[in-house]
Amino acid sequence: ASPAMSCVAKKCGVRFQPPSVILIYEEKDQEKTRRRVMPVRNFSQFSDCGIAAERLKNNPRHKAYLEGVSLRQLTKLHGLLKGHLGGESLAESLEKVRQEETIDPEEDMNKLDDKELAKRKSIMDELFEKNRKKKDDPDFIYDVEVEFPQDEQLESCGWDEESGEEV
Repeated sequence: ASPAMSCVAKKCGVRFQPPSVILIYEEKDQEKTRRRVMPVRNFSQFSDCGIAAERLKNNPRHKAYLEGVSLRQLTKLHGLLKGHLGGESLAESLEKVRQEETIDPEEDMNKLDDKELAKRKSIMDELFEKNRKKKDDPDFIYDVEVEFPQDEQLESCGWDEESGEEV
């Protein structure tokens, strides 16, 4: 049965034995929740998680089902599989994935190569979308106005004090 782009992903997870990505989804025209097991083939502890995730997402047999699952999510799941194959516990693998997903605000992103910079931007975009308020959210407020207190004396930051120089 061809899904014809009619399924909505609900949950996505991983199974270690045999290595598989599991998708829980609903078909749009039915109320039934279904499960799809997608084996991860030719994958070892030395494989590139991003390439393996792209291969799975673009696989003709799974493409329609994985349309609602981000490539980043699939890459994370492959990271868990890779850790397991390398002998890490689930807790260790989860911690490693969490560290890779965390952005250090003190990090100088000007020093990153293009691939790492793209990864950081992708993490920030995903975080932004997750936290963004949309019009149809129940707690959405249009045109928020905030009054900032003017009690305390405003401090000069000093950067524009020596503007007597001719330019």
